[in-house]
Amino acid sequence: MKKNTFFTIITLFCALITASFSADAQSKAFKMGQWTEIQSAILKELNKSYVDSLPVDRIMRASVDAMLEELDPYTIYIPEEENEDLQMMLSKTYGGIGAIIHKRPEGNVVINEPYYGSPAYKNGLVSGDEILAIDGVTTIGLQAKESSDKMKGKPGTQVTFKVWKVHSKDTVDVTITRERIHFPDIEYAGMVNDTTGYILQSGFTENVSGELREKFLALRNQGMKKLVLDLRGNGGGLMSEAIEIVSLFVPKGSLVVSAKGNTEDSRREYRTSKEPLDTQIPIIVLIDSGSASSSEIVTGALQDLDRATVMGKRSYGKGLVQSIRPLPYNGQMKITTAKYYTPSGRCVQAIDYAHRNEDGSVGHIPDSLTREFRTASGRIVRDGGGITPDVEIESPSYSRLVYSLVLGGVLDQYVLDFVRKHESIAAVDDYHFSDADFEDFIRFAKTQEFDYRSSAKTLFDQMKKELEKDGLAEAMSDELKALEKAMEMDKERFIRIKKDEIIPFIEEEIVTRYWYQEAGVKVRLRYDEQLHKALELSR
Repeated sequence: MKKNTFFTIITLFCALITASFSADAQSKAFKMGQWTEIQSAILKELNKSYVDSLPVDRIMRASVDAMLEELDPYTIYIPEEENEDLQMMLSKTYGGIGAIIHKRPEGNVVINEPYYGSPAYKNGLVSGDEILAIDGVTTIGLQAKESSDKMKGKPGTQVTFKVWKVHSKDTVDVTITRERIHFPDIEYAGMVNDTTGYILQSGFTENVSGELREKFLALRNQGMKKLVLDLRGNGGGLMSEAIEIVSLFVPKGSLVVSAKGNTEDSRREYRTSKEPLDTQIPIIVLIDSGSASSSEIVTGALQDLDRATVMGKRSYGKGLVQSIRPLPYNGQMKITTAKYYTPSGRCVQAIDYAHRNEDGSVGHIPDSLTREFRTASGRIVRDGGGITPDVEIESPSYSRLVYSLVLGGVLDQYVLDFVRKHESIAAVDDYHFSDADFEDFIRFAKTQEFDYRSSAKTLFDQMKKELEKDGLAEAMSDELKALEKAMEMDKERFIRIKKDEIIPFIEEEIVTRYWYQEAGVKVRLRYDEQLHKALELSR
C-alpha cells in the first residue's frame, strides 16, 4: 500500500511539473502571438491614418534596434547592406589598397598611413601623397566615406589614381590592383630584453593561434625564457581561436571554457585537443578594461590552470557567446546564445549592466555580491564580472589636453605637416623628437582650434553654470572671477607643461609614417610604464 502511494505521489509530481512547463510554453507562445498581432495592427493603422507619409523602413529599423537593446548590447540586427561591415568586424579584412586616408571636403585625399606590404606600399604611395582623382573623378568635394568607398573594391580589380607626390612634387597616374587587406591580430612580436619575449595581440580572427605559434617559436629561438602576452585593449573575436591559443601552453585534454545556454547545442565543454607547444615557460598576461570576450577566455583559463600570472587592471566583463543567424532578405542577427565559464566555474559576465564604468567595463563589485572559486592549485579567485589580475598595475592616465590634441586631429595634422617637410628620419631605435621639433609643434598647435581647457577648468565652467541656475553666481562673483583668473592658462603654456606627456604620441605617429606599424609599436613600448612595471615585478 505504501509503495503504491509513493508511486502515486511521484506520478502526480511529474504531471504537475509537465503541466507547469506546458503552461509556461503556452504562455510564451500566447504573448508572442499577442504582441505580433498588436504590432501588425499598429502599423496598419499608421499606414491608413497617419497625417504624413509613413517612413516604414526607418521606424521599423528603430523598433527592431530598440527591442534588441532591451536584451544586451551584443544582440543586433544586420541588414543586407551592412553585411560587409559584419565581415570586417569578424575577419578584419576588406578589399582595397591598404591605406588610412585623411580627407577634408574642400581638399584632396591625403595618404595618411599606408600599411606595410599593402598594394599602396607596393606601388610607392607614402604618407603625405595627395590623391587628386580616383578613376577620373576628382576628390575635391567628396566626403571621406565616399572617397574610401571608391578606393575599396573586389580583390583583383584595379583602381587608377592621379597622385601628387609629396616629396618630388610630380603629378603621376598610379594604377593599383586591389587585394584582400587583413589587419593582423599579432601587431608586434619581439624581445623586450635579453630573456623576455613580448607578443601584442589585438584580436581573435581566423588563424591568429597559428600566427602566435610561429611568433612564439621565433622568440624562443632568440633566447626567450619568459613570455609577455599583451591582451590590453583586445576586444575578442572567435572563441575557437582562444581555445587554440590556450592549447599551446597547457596539457592536452585541459578544460578551457564551458558554455551554457537554453538549447542543447549551446551547452558544451571545450577542451584542448592538441599536444602543447610549451607547458613550462613563465607567462605574464597583461589585461585592462578593454580586454574582453575571447581575451577573457584565454586569461581566465591560463589563470585558473595556474599557467600564467595575470597583471594589469580588471578586464571588461563580457562573458556572452554570440552566434550568427540568417534572416529574411539576406539579413542576419548576431544573437547571444550562451554564457561562458572559466575552468574554475567563474562566469566572466558582469552581474548586471548597471555596474559598469563609462567605457562599458565592469565597475566596482563588492565582495558580498561575488563568490569564491579555486584555481587548479587551490588559489582563490572570484566572479562578479571580468578577470581580476593576480597583480594589479595602474593603467596610464592622460590629461584632457592630450585627449583633445589626439581626438581633435591636431597631432594628425601636425604629423602630416612634418612629413611634408622631412623626406626621411633616423632608424626607429635612434629616432627621438627633438626640442627644436617640439618648438615647431607648439607653433603649429597655436594656429589650430581645439579645446585646451584643463579638466579643472572644465569642472569650474560646469560649476559656474550650476551656480547661475541656482541664482548664486552674482553673490559669489568676486570669488568666481579670482578663481577663474588663477585657472586661466594659454595654449602654449599648457602644452609646455605637458611636453613629456605629448612627445611619446608624436614620436609614435611620426615613426609609423616612415617605418610603418610595427615601428610605431616599438616606440609605444619605449614609454609603456605598465609593461615596465610588470617586468620589474616578475624578476
